[in-house]
Amino acid sequence: MSETVQPLEHVDEYLRLAQEYDVSDVHLAPTTKPKWRRFGLLQPIWENAEELSPENTETLARNYLPVPELRRLEEKGDVDFAYDPGFGRFRASVVKTRLGWEMVFRVVSTGIRTMEELGLPHAIQPLLKYHNGLILVTGAVGSGKSTTLAALIDQINIDRHDHIITLEDPIEYVIESKGCHVNQREVHTHTESFSNALRASLREDPDVIMVGEMRDLETISLAITAAETGHLVLGTLHTGSAARTLDRILDVFPTEQREQIRIMVSESLRGVISQQLVPKKDGTGRELALELLVNTPAVSALVRDGKTFMLPGVMQTGKNVGMIMMDDALAELYRADRIAGEEAIGRAIDPGTLRTNLGL
Repeated sequence: MSETVQPLEHVDEYLRLAQEYDVSDVHLAPTTKPKWRRFGLLQPIWENAEELSPENTETLARNYLPVPELRRLEEKGDVDFAYDPGFGRFRASVVKTRLGWEMVFRVVSTGIRTMEELGLPHAIQPLLKYHNGLILVTGAVGSGKSTTLAALIDQINIDRHDHIITLEDPIEYVIESKGCHVNQREVHTHTESFSNALRASLREDPDVIMVGEMRDLETISLAITAAETGHLVLGTLHTGSAARTLDRILDVFPTEQREQIRIMVSESLRGVISQQLVPKKDGTGRELALELLVNTPAVSALVRDGKTFMLPGVMQTGKNVGMIMMDDALAELYRADRIAGEEAIGRAIDPGTLRTNLGL
């Protein structure tokens, strides 16, 4: 019988293993074995590992947390920030729970992958040439939004000679200035909130602003105003489709403002990229399933008139400008034998129709 694996001394030891085995997340929680998420599946790092005790996880956290973050954790009960131990970058989160201190680390690739490497459609390229407007990248947590955003910003950085400001929580990818001058600001480290940072950035003569998360009324309102007043704004939301994304933006506003906001969004929107990462059929990684909405006159009219429920129909007929429906992207991956049928149907916007179309 194999020996029990004892808890490691420092979080860096777990993170080195995560890098070595191509893992996306590491979970260190009390009363459970150390776990990681590999190719979308959460599993123990070692089946024969000893469970971490509350004392283990608290000691691990105290041994690596920088003093300001430890202070914030003690005060607020949770903290997340970018952690760089010298061999890679990680998005670190520590929270106090009923059972003790719990840590999750997202492994961030140090190299920014290109749009081609990620397999992003060519129809996104024209959106990056605009000097104003709103481009939204949406999806659930862990769907690769940050990686896509970094690729888009880096493409602008290569192609243009502009001032880019990124507002992130935390900074994941370090973007070196190329053709553009790039400033990266981290919420809690360099500024108090996204809305404060966005308001300040408008006084910094930016051409392109990347907002890591548009999560409240003030941030969304400022982002739309910035997009209208001559800035290209790229932002993220946790929504699963283009239509839901636009509904989510409008629903944030008080009823009396919605008509005005619909008009503003219909004019400033450039495109919505919604994405999911789907486990590969052969278990060796994940495939990108991507929906793309491009703002055409027909799309603009539906947004302005509050008829976002009709967007899927317009997207079906907009394939000539590169529009892609999520369910079509999933069907394509299934037909190419890259994902399982049940994975495709489980992630579809209209599972019944997709099942029929795929003959499953």
